[in-house]
Amino acid sequence: MFWDKVAGLYDVFENVYNGKVYRGIGEQVAKEIREEDEVLECACGTGAISVYVARKCKHLTATDFSVKMLKQTVKKCAKYGNVTVRKANIMELKCKDARFDKVVAGNCIHLLDDPHGALAELWRVCKPGGKIILPTYVNVKKNGETGFFVKLFHKAGANFQRQFDYKSYVAFLEEAGYPVESCTLIEGRIPCAVAVIKR
Repeated sequence: MFWDKVAGLYDVFENVYNGKVYRGIGEQVAKEIREEDEVLECACGTGAISVYVARKCKHLTATDFSVKMLKQTVKKCAKYGNVTVRKANIMELKCKDARFDKVVAGNCIHLLDDPHGALAELWRVCKPGGKIILPTYVNVKKNGETGFFVKLFHKAGANFQRQFDYKSYVAFLEEAGYPVESCTLIEGRIPCAVAVIKR
C-alpha cells in the first residue's frame, strides 16, 4: 500500500515542502473543537492534525487504513491520555449513529473512489448539531492543470481521483447536499481548504 510505504517520510516531505500549510491545517481544525467534544478523525495519517485536536477535546478516536501511518500517530499522541488510535475504513465506520460531536477527515476526499459514500458515513456518525470538518488540499492552478505535488505523488503511486480548487471544492460539497458553514483557505505551496459542515 502506498501510504504504508511513505509513512516514515511523509512528515519530512510535508514540513520541508509545505510546512506552513501543514501546521496551519491542525491549527484551523482545532478552532472548531471544544473541551467537551468527543471527536472522530478519519484518515488521520501520521497524526499531524490529531495532536492539535487532542490538546483541546475530551476524547479523540484517531483512525486510518494504513497501519504504518497509525504507528506514527501513536508516537505523536503518546503524551495525551485522551486519544484512542485504531485501524478503520472511512467507508465502513464500525460505530453507532450520531456518536461524535465533531468528525474530521483530512486530505482524503480527493483520493476516494466514492467520496459521496464517505461523506454519508461521516454524516451518519456525527451528532445532530455537530460538525464535520474536511481539510482538503486544493490546486492553486485555476485552469485544471495538474500541479507539481499531484504529479509527484501520482508517480510515487498515490491515486488522486479528483482535483479541486477552492470554488470547485465548496461546490462539490454543496452539490452533494452538504451546506458548507465555512471554508477557510490556508495559503502556501500546496493550499488547503478547510470546509466545515454543520450536521
